[in-house]
Amino acid sequence: MASIHHALVLNLHQPPNNLTELSEQNEWEAKEILFALDRMPRSLWEYQDIARVHLSLSGSLLETLACPKFQEQMYGTVKVGDLLWHLQNQKIFNILGTGYYHPVLPLTPQADWNAQLSRWQGIAQHLFWREQFPGFWPPEMGFCMEMIPYLVRHGYRYVLVDDCYVEPIGEKMSWQELRYRPHIASYGGAEIAVVVRDRELSNAQLSGMDPGWFIHELEERTKWCDFEPLVTTCSDGDNGGWFRNHDKLANFWHVFYQSLLERVRGETTRVRPTYIHDYLARQGAQGRVHVKTGAWNTEDHYGDDFTQWSGTSQQKEAHARVQAVSEHFHAIENRLKQYAPASELHEVRYHINEAQWRLLRAQTSCNFYWAQAWTPKVHGDLDLCEAHLSQAVAELA
Repeated sequence: MASIHHALVLNLHQPPNNLTELSEQNEWEAKEILFALDRMPRSLWEYQDIARVHLSLSGSLLETLACPKFQEQMYGTVKVGDLLWHLQNQKIFNILGTGYYHPVLPLTPQADWNAQLSRWQGIAQHLFWREQFPGFWPPEMGFCMEMIPYLVRHGYRYVLVDDCYVEPIGEKMSWQELRYRPHIASYGGAEIAVVVRDRELSNAQLSGMDPGWFIHELEERTKWCDFEPLVTTCSDGDNGGWFRNHDKLANFWHVFYQSLLERVRGETTRVRPTYIHDYLARQGAQGRVHVKTGAWNTEDHYGDDFTQWSGTSQQKEAHARVQAVSEHFHAIENRLKQYAPASELHEVRYHINEAQWRLLRAQTSCNFYWAQAWTPKVHGDLDLCEAHLSQAVAELA
């Protein structure tokens, strides 16, 4: 019988400076997070022949892990430099591209999309010693069709989307075809492969599941497939007790994934851990689809209206200010194009660069998700952004 291909995807994100602050204010939680990250390669070394894990690491997390001061601070807890080295192992890890500061892109000014994407590629190319990343993880799985040309421009071959938003164009597709085959989506003359996340199985992955149950679910869900299915499960990989618990009898890697790999190695299951790019190379993408705008579910929120990031008055006000400051930033940036490249504008460009990264950092999804408690972070960064823009304008005068 045909193989059932399984793509395991884990999202790893920490807001800017969060791990550093936790290490000072809540040391055990910081250690739990670092142990959860460090546990990944250590759990998979003896399964390098069959383990296949996709990882999305936000730029703000990578920035913290790469910081020499943070590495020194955590020495004796986790060798953070060694961790980054282990994550370069392409036998067991495939790194997915994402937005640097983990913004919900459909809620973020389009004028800032390129900067969020290129800034992440800059740090990831340096830390992981590679030029290309075939797949893209939209932060919070927030996706809209307008993103496609931007992703293609940055070299991405496929993007992950949630199953409830995928609609076939033209030809009919069965329930199984829609979820367990990659498709093609196009917008503005650009097209990209769409890989569909199984929301129900992903919820189980986040909460805790038994390998026997998982195998049975995959067999039942794909039994009518007349093609080799790709079942994709995506969840956070560093949140919740299932991933943070250090007890081998109570965490994802030992209870579930190693047990699954033992069955794969023993050839007692048709499930095969798979890299998405390898599946696409062999099986390709079939059929054209439209993907409705939306995000993944969080707690009691479905994700289709982005309520968890934009439902309160404080969140709405913060989004409106991000949009206004972004427009102001790009207007000033465009003024620079009127000057010859040889002009002495070093001080101006310094203030523009300082303004831009604070504008991008203000767009971090956590700043909006935690609503009233964290929206001050948005305004704090935007205040600094505007101060630097004022300095730039003064230099241009």
